[in-house]
Amino acid sequence: MKLSDFVIRDSIIVDMQATTKEAAIREMVQGLNASGYLPDSEVESVIRAILGREELGSTGIGMGVAVPHTRHATLTRLIGTVALSRRGVDFAALDGDPVNIFFLLVSPQNQPGDHLRALENISRHLKDERFVSFLRQADDKAQVVQVLEDADQNTL
Repeated sequence: MKLSDFVIRDSIIVDMQATTKEAAIREMVQGLNASGYLPDSEVESVIRAILGREELGSTGIGMGVAVPHTRHATLTRLIGTVALSRRGVDFAALDGDPVNIFFLLVSPQNQPGDHLRALENISRHLKDERFVSFLRQADDKAQVVQVLEDADQNTL
C-alpha cells in the first residue's frame, strides 16, 4: 500500500490554522469534506469518532508528529490527509512537544486490514528522518505531494 493510495491530494493543508487538538482534527476532516471525499452528513460523526479514539490515548507519537485515525461505518474506502502546522499544536503528544506534522486516516469499518496497512506505511515513513525533514520544509501542496510520491517510489 502506498501513501498515494489513500492521501487525498486536494485535502492537504500546508498551513494549518488550528491551535488545539479538536480544532486540528476539525480542520483536517473539513478538508476531506471540501475535497468531496466525505459527505456533509458525516463530518461531525467522523470528528466525534476521531476524538473518541484520542480519549483512549493520544495519537501524538512524538517528535512533532501525530497520526489521528478512526474507522467509520459509512465510508466505502480508506481516505486520509496530511496537514502541516507552522506554529505547532498541543496534541498531548507522548513527548509533550507540539505537533506540526499530521497524517489523518479514516477507513471503512469492514476493512481493518487496510487500516492497519495504512498505519504501518505511515509509521514506516515517519521513522525516516529525511521524509520528515522534507515534509517540514514543504511550502505548498505540490511539494507535499512530491515528498509523498518520492516516499512511495523509495527515491527520498
